[in-house]
Amino acid sequence: MSGIYIHIPFCKQACHYCDFHFSTSMKKKDEMVLAIAKELQIRKKEFENEVVETIYFGGGTPSRLQIADLRLQIDSIYKNYQVAKNPEITLEANPDDLSEEYLIELSKIGINRLSIGIQSFFEDDLVMMNRAHNSAEAKKCLEEATQYFDNISLDLIYGIPGMSNERWRQNIETALSFGVPHISSYALTVEPKTALNKLIQTGKIAKPNDESAQEHFAILVETLEANDFIHYELSNFGKENYFSKNNSAYWLGKKYLGIGSSAHSYDGVSRSWNVSNNSLYLKSIQEDKLPNEIEILSVADRYNEYIMTGLRTIWGVSLGRIETEFGIEYLAYLNKQAQKFLKDDLLSIENNILKPTKKGKFLTDGIASDLFFINLE
Repeated sequence: MSGIYIHIPFCKQACHYCDFHFSTSMKKKDEMVLAIAKELQIRKKEFENEVVETIYFGGGTPSRLQIADLRLQIDSIYKNYQVAKNPEITLEANPDDLSEEYLIELSKIGINRLSIGIQSFFEDDLVMMNRAHNSAEAKKCLEEATQYFDNISLDLIYGIPGMSNERWRQNIETALSFGVPHISSYALTVEPKTALNKLIQTGKIAKPNDESAQEHFAILVETLEANDFIHYELSNFGKENYFSKNNSAYWLGKKYLGIGSSAHSYDGVSRSWNVSNNSLYLKSIQEDKLPNEIEILSVADRYNEYIMTGLRTIWGVSLGRIETEFGIEYLAYLNKQAQKFLKDDLLSIENNILKPTKKGKFLTDGIASDLFFINLE
């Protein structure tokens, strides 16, 4: 089973923390919609032996598109690819776009999962992050969305400067009050070329505090697990049968096709990515050319990727798979590098599976980087 990711590179405004590829101008929207449909057609041979199980509209802000635009992409996929009987079709959306009429129409065209960018239910947090919606819109959209969609995920950001533990608890409790079956939650991170970085450098916003973020993470895990959520990936919590099939496929190393400017693809042995420039992307597609670069992954690359994704999930890293797929040298290296983390109770091995302990979960990415194979090929 495989997935198709479609990148919609448009946003109403730029969030201060975001470094994804997008444009706030909608002038080329119609051209982009047609180009994406054309890229789907051009690349169908890459998936001629695959069954598409998930379709994911990401961005950017896919909910900036009209229903007809989204329908065109879904129709293009069904026309050019073999699609599973009941695919998971996710739309990332912002609360200010989700009118009741729009929600109803989304449900009619096959969208069956929403990923809603709430981030916070507090007004001053939303202003600081330069979100396009306000707190009232966040709550209203969830009240309406839950009437038409069963499978809803919402995003929350923790580690916001000045956010107390009690305030963070209130954010989580508000999210839970809507009965959504999935929550994705991320620490506020400062990327180099973002407005947030500049605001911190000029002293207008305090720098996020790692200790506060770690406390927020512990509260998040404890609260959601007490409410029957399964912590199945470092930043993702789902009730039983509500894990993101799309994202789980990424973490489990399944193939996916990335369509649109800046989108990435993976086929098991290579990774490719489209140019992060809307004009160049449109020009290439109009000339029947794929505007992408391809990298053939070395054994070390694939090992490192498995370590990173495996440690972040409940499935962990199979030591048997390491030996079978990468060889005894890699297994010996992993065992050697893991010793200090096993000794410090940050990692554990059970049933030949390497996983972070409760103590080590927040530190997973740093631990993974210490287990990477470096310069051996």
